[in-house]
Amino acid sequence: MSPRPEPLPLLGWREWVALPRLGVRRVKAKIDTGARTSTIHAWDIEPFERDGVPMVRFRLHPKQRDTTIDILAEAPLHEMRSVRNSGGVEEQRPVVLTDVDLLGQRFEIELTLTSRDAMGFRMLLGRQAIRNRFAVDPGRSYCGGVPKKKTRRKKADGS
Repeated sequence: MSPRPEPLPLLGWREWVALPRLGVRRVKAKIDTGARTSTIHAWDIEPFERDGVPMVRFRLHPKQRDTTIDILAEAPLHEMRSVRNSGGVEEQRPVVLTDVDLLGQRFEIELTLTSRDAMGFRMLLGRQAIRNRFAVDPGRSYCGGVPKKKTRRKKADGS
């Protein structure tokens, strides 16, 4: 008899994630098992080359309904991919590989870049990213908790 496999960590239908390579400390992501690939709201998407390597530069607002946090990110361009958006329309999107931090795990995902201005979540975490890593309970939210806000460290002199 083979040993019983360990249960997978549980995700809710929405979770906080970090994208450290892109400079995103936290972003609320909808866990979307219907979407193959993960995606994030990005604009000013600009392909370019650096030392012969295809790259992409883009801007992010990681917080819903808040444009004061504006992150300029760059990443190697993994590929351009044809993706159907939520309306069923096919579009070409840049894909980057980046790390995601979720429930104490860090792993690499494929992330497509597109405008999600009209959508409820800045990021979708697709089934490719969570497959064989997590189970999803659609009746729960934020199983990983809410990340703590950064606190300023006091200097030794108390200021």
